[in-house]
Amino acid sequence: MIVDALLALHGSITGNTVTGANVFATNANVLSANTVDLGTTRDIGEGSDLYGRVEITTAVTGGTSVEFQFITDSNANLNTTPVVIGTTGAIPVASLTPGARFVCKLNPALLTKGQQYLGMRAVNVGANTTGQAYADVGAEIADFKVYPSGFSVM
Repeated sequence: MIVDALLALHGSITGNTVTGANVFATNANVLSANTVDLGTTRDIGEGSDLYGRVEITTAVTGGTSVEFQFITDSNANLNTTPVVIGTTGAIPVASLTPGARFVCKLNPALLTKGQQYLGMRAVNVGANTTGQAYADVGAEIADFKVYPSGFSVM
């Protein structure tokens, strides 16, 4: 999987070290610390698929769930005209443990130019009291399958 530090939306990556940033709040949204300035408004989904990728670095506790939304906006603050272009759906807190990864496909903005800034929004349900995640955008996903002992793969 190719990772580009310039496409990190929340948290950071240096070499092999992934550092998350806070995603918790009580019934509130947390916007990504970084945005990708697309330069001019355009459709980022043209050509090949793009994915929003999230890795939990510190367990989320308290509350009910967190939904990770990848959004575009006309402003770098991500709260002027946000449009959701991909979502993980609501993920129960019990599944938000360190090392857990989630992905969603970023949908192209058909028949429109799209917006200039790309970011991530964590939508918290309940009183989430801790939790950190790293989020970025990439052209591929890391998928790892574990098979039970004695199982043949053909």
